Amino acid sequence: QVELVESGGGLVQAGESLRLSCAASRSITFTVMGWYRQASGTQTSETERELVAAIYAGGQIKYADSVKGRFTISTNRIRNTVYLQMNSLKPEDTAVYYCTAVSGYHYWGKGTQVTVSS
Repeated sequence: QVELVESGGGLVQAGESLRLSCAASRSITFTVMGWYRQASGTQTSETERELVAAIYAGGQIKYADSVKGRFTISTNRIRNTVYLQMNSLKPEDTAVYYCTAVSGYHYWGKGTQVTVSS
């Protein structure tokens, strides 16, 4: 079993930045690591969360159109950590952000709240 622990969420004003981090509890080879988000107050299953960014073992990176040019995903494979640098934040970025990683099984973190005020 692998536990993913997110950190770095918080309350910021529009235009400011945040950096999210997610660390895996043990060393494991992931085929993909990434971030999803779920807007506050909505009840959705894991499969209905919005993909924000993902980075694959081969180096491919995918972003949601709404965050392209503002968010950057990166990893430290040695530390089994994935980061999400979020710049020029907008109120519509407000959500719970979930770390995810796949290694034969799809693991999820418990989420970290990001709130952007206008």
